[in-house]
Amino acid sequence: MVQLYNLHPFGSQRVVPCKQEPAHFCCGQDVLFVASTAASCRVEVFAVRDQGRCEPLGSFATLGPVLRMAHSSAGDYLVTIEEKSKATFLRAYTNWRCMSAGSSRVCVRMVGHKMEESYSETLKEQMSVVEMPLSDPPLCISCCPVNGDLLVGCKNKLVIFCLKYLVINQNLTVLDFERSLILHIDNLIPAEVAFCARHIAITTELDVLILKLELVQQSADSTEQCAQGVSAPEKTVDGGVKDESPSTHTLQLELDEFIICQKPVELLGEESKLCEIPITLESTELPTEDTKCFQVRYLLFRRFTPDQSPFGFCEETKLHSVQLLPVYQTGSSLTACEETENKRELLSLFCFFSLPHVGYLYSIGKVVEVISTYQYSEKSEQAVLTPQFLHVITSENLQCFTVRCSAAAARDEDPYIDTTVKACPPVTLDVCTLRMQLFIGPRAICHFKNHIILLTKADTEDITERRKPTRRMLSRKADSIKSRTNSESEPGWNLYIINTVSTIQLYREMVDYSRTYENVKTESCIHLLSEAHLLIRAAIMDPHFLKSDEKEELLRAFRESCAFLGDCYSRFDTKDYHLALPYYRMSGLSMTEVLKRLVSEGDEIQTYEKGLIFYLTHSLNEDLNEELSKESGNKILQIFYLADPVQLPHILCSPCMRNVCPLTAVKYLQKVEKMMPSVVLTLTKAFLALKMGDLIMYEHEMDSYKETMLACGFTGQPQLLRQRRGGIVMPTEFAVHLKETQPGLLVAATVALHENRKIELEEADTFFKMLCSNSENTIPQLLVDFWEALLVVCSQEEILQELLLRVTSQYVWRISKKQLPETKPLKTTEDLINSCNHFGLIFPWVTSIMSTGCSSDKDYHEDISRLQFSPADSSPPSPLSYPS
Repeated sequence: MVQLYNLHPFGSQRVVPCKQEPAHFCCGQDVLFVASTAASCRVEVFAVRDQGRCEPLGSFATLGPVLRMAHSSAGDYLVTIEEKSKATFLRAYTNWRCMSAGSSRVCVRMVGHKMEESYSETLKEQMSVVEMPLSDPPLCISCCPVNGDLLVGCKNKLVIFCLKYLVINQNLTVLDFERSLILHIDNLIPAEVAFCARHIAITTELDVLILKLELVQQSADSTEQCAQGVSAPEKTVDGGVKDESPSTHTLQLELDEFIICQKPVELLGEESKLCEIPITLESTELPTEDTKCFQVRYLLFRRFTPDQSPFGFCEETKLHSVQLLPVYQTGSSLTACEETENKRELLSLFCFFSLPHVGYLYSIGKVVEVISTYQYSEKSEQAVLTPQFLHVITSENLQCFTVRCSAAAARDEDPYIDTTVKACPPVTLDVCTLRMQLFIGPRAICHFKNHIILLTKADTEDITERRKPTRRMLSRKADSIKSRTNSESEPGWNLYIINTVSTIQLYREMVDYSRTYENVKTESCIHLLSEAHLLIRAAIMDPHFLKSDEKEELLRAFRESCAFLGDCYSRFDTKDYHLALPYYRMSGLSMTEVLKRLVSEGDEIQTYEKGLIFYLTHSLNEDLNEELSKESGNKILQIFYLADPVQLPHILCSPCMRNVCPLTAVKYLQKVEKMMPSVVLTLTKAFLALKMGDLIMYEHEMDSYKETMLACGFTGQPQLLRQRRGGIVMPTEFAVHLKETQPGLLVAATVALHENRKIELEEADTFFKMLCSNSENTIPQLLVDFWEALLVVCSQEEILQELLLRVTSQYVWRISKKQLPETKPLKTTEDLINSCNHFGLIFPWVTSIMSTGCSSDKDYHEDISRLQFSPADSSPPSPLSYPS
């Protein structure tokens, strides 16, 4: 489905001051090339300045009328297909910028012609025309935007010319081409081709075929075999020449009264091999050690059928506007020195092609899939795809559609983008029409940077006929040809440069437009804000982003768009409410700022949707360093009491809620306790009672359950005992109070946390050392009590051995240093022997060190007893394990 909005992506427009009627035109870097009609045989060159101002740079003559033309940014050359005396020629114009300096010298040479060093000074100041002879007439051309290689489509074959940089001397480098590869394809006449990064897209009238040339690892002795490479599934004979047996898919019967059409087909990925279009590769490079060998991988094949209607058979159904669009690595991931045309790293690749009434956008990266389908309101003439938009011309409109390239590329760059930390609108999001701009007689279109070049030609007869009811039967094709012939003699043409508005300006308009849907809480608001977000994301993914004057403004807009989307998913009742969390995180907003955006002051009956609760729950429970104010904390209490009261005890234990009013929190908990009592809720009330200094309430709450239940209750909310600050485990006021009043409960609770994997052994060590205010190298008795208690319940052999070594080392250290524990141990030796089968054996090495007599003092009797029954090992602990 295509949604329609009435936005303004098009800004001002200017008329290109052409001297002759344009036949073809193309753009490249900062220039516009316009090939005149057959009468003049010239190409005019215009420099495109700010706001679409055009300044003539000059013109140069061609051999004959230009049938096709294309510009390559890599190498900065113009390639044309020209006609003269009923013969077609392929020519490349290099060093054409010298004519803007007033030079009229032209050098015409054959491809591969050896450059003499004596001509170096002359070559600097003249345009070079490279002629590339072919055995078959060229039909269509395409330049690779990555490396400047040239693809030429001929009947039954494709020819690839590699761009070469010939170094004549230190001061001169000239461009040349080398015919490197020929793809032989039987019974195929290409109408259009596209070429990018060894990917090839070919269209005929109703078929689309997308291929990829893959490098093949070859040994040194197999270099000669690269001259003839064959791609399955074709049949071949010796020497790489294809079997001439007819292919079933090309057998077409044309009768006087019938046209037989094959059924539509779509084959993706490996299945596209079944298209039965055999391809033979012929390498035309001179075999060397560096010769590259290729094989063909089929990516996509699609066949359409002509449109049929109750009024007859439409012969005008033809594919047009095939295009490969590369998306490069995000500009922010590149260094300034790497950000050049030649060092851009390809991230994703997309292919677009169109029928008169529907267009298709495919991703052809790791997975080949259709990502968008465009339904046009009327018959299209031509289309051009950009990373941000799809521009389509019809008989009387210039239409602007949104695209999903940035959404797909973002996932190629970061496969884990759809998490609680990051998010991006889905590739499957419905596309929309931003604008349908009226023009009279659009004929051709191209795009570069923020400019659209549009050729219009008024046709009075067509306009008059369009207002009358017409009969379009089987003769429609003949009528259209006649109409087109008559219009060619009319002078009413214009070549426009239409400036698209800046990304920021259009983004602002989309945000303002979305507010019309805000109050009704419709999905249209989310849809339009998602479009605005993708618009900004596409601008940030531009390889020139780092050098953009709008860099900081675009980054601010990106964060702002994330905040707007977070607002939508928080306010609206939507199945994707969980996206509120990652969008708010990407926005950089604090919880306080989010609350101010969403919560109305003094509104006690406001309802809160799942998205806000999801965001607050995760933010409060993930140890953020933000401390909420008393007002913000109380507001969160109100939100959770109304929306999810079960979570109240948990959110009150968050470090972010330190400043909340304890009395207000207790009132809310008492209301919840009447409906859903729990041990965690009781412990939370006791925790708040301590903060208020109400020991009577504290004791009342702690007496509500037995100690075993309370110890297990702490596993439901570990933050009652310990919290993280800057990555360090810190004991709470509750833990400090338990240490003084109920150390046994504290140890039991910590053991329960460890057994439920809520605290690690090393974290527990740090916790007890900080709780007892001991230095890093001093072991408090409460930690030893924890180790001994953990020995009773722990079943993991590795941890048991570690615990036994620790307690044994501690006993030996105390005895050797004559150091008494600072507090009375919670368990006696008899308690340990009775509760833990690890104690009870006396090893010879213990008896030996006890016989020295140095520890006859009765004060050390307990440690000596523990050491005698300690089960650490049959050998004494290493001195390195003793505490210092």
